[in-house]
Amino acid sequence: MPGKPRLRRGVRLTFDRTRDTHVLLFPEGVLMPNATAAAVLELCDGSSDVGEIAEKLRARFRGVRDQDVADVLARLETRRVVEWT
Repeated sequence: MPGKPRLRRGVRLTFDRTRDTHVLLFPEGVLMPNATAAAVLELCDGSSDVGEIAEKLRARFRGVRDQDVADVLARLETRRVVEWT
C-alpha cells in the first residue's frame, strides 16, 4: 500500500455516546468499526504511513503488527472510506 492513508472526503469518524461506540459516517451509509479499526482510523490523517501508524498503536497496545494495520486499511479501502495520499 503506497503512501499515507486518510479518510476520504465526506467521511467522518465520531463517537456515538448513545451507543457508546465509534461510528464512521460516509455518504453511502454508516459503519460501526470495532475498537481496532477505530484506533487505526483515528490515525488516518494523511501524515503517517502504515509503519508509523502501527508504531503509534504499539505505544497504546501490545502485539500490533504492521501487517495487521495494513489488513484493516485494505478492508476500509474496499469500503471506500480510506484513500491513499
